[in-house]
Amino acid sequence: MEKYRELSIRELKSIFPSTMISDTLSDDLFIADMHYSEDMDIMKYPCRFNGYLVYFCREGQFDIEINLKKFTVKKGSLFIYTPGNIVRVTEDLSEEEKKAVQFGVVAISTDLMSTTRFDFNKLYDESLRLLENPCVILEDKERALCREYFSLIQNISSLQIPNTKESVASLISSFFYLIGAIWTNGLSEAIQKQTEIVSSTRSKAILEDFLKLVRDYHTKQRDLSFYADKLYLTPKYLSKLVKTVSGKSAHEWIDAFVILEAKNMLKYSDLSIKSIVYELNFPNQTTFYRFFKAKTGLTPSQYRKS
Repeated sequence: MEKYRELSIRELKSIFPSTMISDTLSDDLFIADMHYSEDMDIMKYPCRFNGYLVYFCREGQFDIEINLKKFTVKKGSLFIYTPGNIVRVTEDLSEEEKKAVQFGVVAISTDLMSTTRFDFNKLYDESLRLLENPCVILEDKERALCREYFSLIQNISSLQIPNTKESVASLISSFFYLIGAIWTNGLSEAIQKQTEIVSSTRSKAILEDFLKLVRDYHTKQRDLSFYADKLYLTPKYLSKLVKTVSGKSAHEWIDAFVILEAKNMLKYSDLSIKSIVYELNFPNQTTFYRFFKAKTGLTPSQYRKS
């Protein structure tokens, strides 16, 4: 059962002002020049988007969390979101800082991306590395190119003429090849700044598989042995590997996903706490209350009212 809110392009269009899009692309593409506004409050709760997102920050900066890890999107940077991950825009900006934020955003459905013949997995061949480094600072020439692509996609997608969808799909494919190259070039510098990175491709792959399993099963399984069995590893080995690669223990990852889920349900749903206890597979409300307060410093009731 899906617990996180799933945002669609149709919903984005109902909330944010966007470029007029051709009828053939109405459910597949969202493109807009935006400021940080109250409308972005919908993103302050954890959610998933069923497509690809590219943010191009023109002014100011703001923070985004992907699967609990925070990234700062600064002026002149490009941020890439891929389907299936949990995203949240954090709320630690002052009113003046919010007013300063200007960015362009392109949202692309998985259906439209599948028509581009763009092999995302081939270009971004280590998806865990993309999750670790989804934000790249652009050079001046790279910014200019991205602005030109952004403008061209905007202009063509608004035309009510034959083959608009095919034209936009080709542009998007070209655009992603460009930002893939930019991302690859910028990755070396980003990795040098990380202090807890290992070179073992297998270790990274195991961590990625572990996090996928946690995303799928954390509402029903908090026992490390369950995940170790799924990966054909011993709990001890999995625990050590996850800690080494990510800097966070396996139990911390599991608990963090559960807390994120609980916060989302407390803030964003009308479910009673008793129902939330059931959905998250806690034996009783007392156990859930103790767990939640130990991790957040608040009881579930206090958090819901805060």
